[in-house]
This record gives sequence, structure tokens and C-alpha cells, in this order.
Amino acid sequence: MKTPILFAVFAVFLLGFQCNNEDDTLASDCIDPEKVDPSVACIEIYQPVCGCDGKTYSNDCVAAANGLKSWTEGACE
Repeated sequence: MKTPILFAVFAVFLLGFQCNNEDDTLASDCIDPEKVDPSVACIEIYQPVCGCDGKTYSNDCVAAANGLKSWTEGACE
């Protein structure tokens, strides 16, 4: 009776690490932690850009302030 429960807990544990590894890889390829600057004052004009992390940012200044290494014009799909 304990074996299926232990197996389920172990499976969830392993899947959790797989997701975190992918997020870490994406973050290191896409975001430069040294460029993250929450004190940057960006204009409040909505000219959306799609970040390399798949998130839409209100403009390129906001994307850069969040440390993104690259983005494309327009909102993400």
C-alpha cells in the first residue's frame, strides 16, 4: 500500500526538477541578471515587445530593465 504512494511522490519530485531545469536554462539564455534594474524609469507608452522568455512587455525599455537579452516588436502570441 505504501509503495504506490511513495512512487507517486517520487515521480512528482522528479518532474518538479525537470521543470526548474528548463526554466533555469531559459533564464540564463534569455535574461542577464546583471542588467536587471528595477529603478529604471521607463516611459509609459504601450509599444509591446515579445521577450525571448515568451512574455509581453509594454515596451523595449521595460524589457531591457528586466534584463532581457533580446525581444521582437509586437505582443507575444
